[in-house]
Amino acid sequence: MAYGWAMAGTARVVAVCAAMLASPAMAEEEDEIEELPRSPLSAVIFGSLDAGPTKTLLSVGWKRSWGGGPARSGFRTIVKSGSSVEQADRLSSRGIAYKSEKQVLLGYEWRVGDSFVSLYAGSDFESEIRQTARAIQWTTRYGTRLQADLWATPTTDTMLQAGAYVSSLNGRIWGRLAPGWRLARDVHAGPEIEGYRERDYRKVRLGLHLTGLRLLGVNWRVSGGWQRTSDRPSEPYATVGLHWQR
Repeated sequence: MAYGWAMAGTARVVAVCAAMLASPAMAEEEDEIEELPRSPLSAVIFGSLDAGPTKTLLSVGWKRSWGGGPARSGFRTIVKSGSSVEQADRLSSRGIAYKSEKQVLLGYEWRVGDSFVSLYAGSDFESEIRQTARAIQWTTRYGTRLQADLWATPTTDTMLQAGAYVSSLNGRIWGRLAPGWRLARDVHAGPEIEGYRERDYRKVRLGLHLTGLRLLGVNWRVSGGWQRTSDRPSEPYATVGLHWQR
């Protein structure tokens, strides 16, 4: 019951974020910025919603380009924040855990045309409230993170997206690889494979993605498939991602 209530609350958060992006006040602010001379600073706002049977994760982030804009090689800053709701005990439906995380990263991005590779390093923070029938526990964790991202267009009709990070928080390692083939203009589709490790926990995902959809001035990615974890049988997952450049 508590998990269903938390899922509904997450959905409301997503609706609020969408309304903020489409609000007239933000549109007016953007019009005012366009009237000023172009600044060497440029930002990309991004976010994602990841949903599975036992966990829902909503994250938003902000990437700033320093000098030359996002189309040129240069230094980048990433600030990312996320919140998740999941079962406190993965082996049963008892209890619920609320987690929040934040990363502040500094790195460099190398660009060649539409392709780029970037490396980042910075802080990793997580706060967790674990609620069970017997007690409520609150813990905080601090660590460091190394992250790498790749976007490549080997040919006019193909793309390759990859990402990975390692974190000192519980020895976390994550990676994703997603090739794609052009369907129409900037829209690509293809398979994706994703892996995650944390102490004695493992997760592997295999699915399909659709990347480059353009709607309401925002670029979207949708994907879904099946995942297998070290403590549960195979089950479906779905992910929605977006990015909006200012």
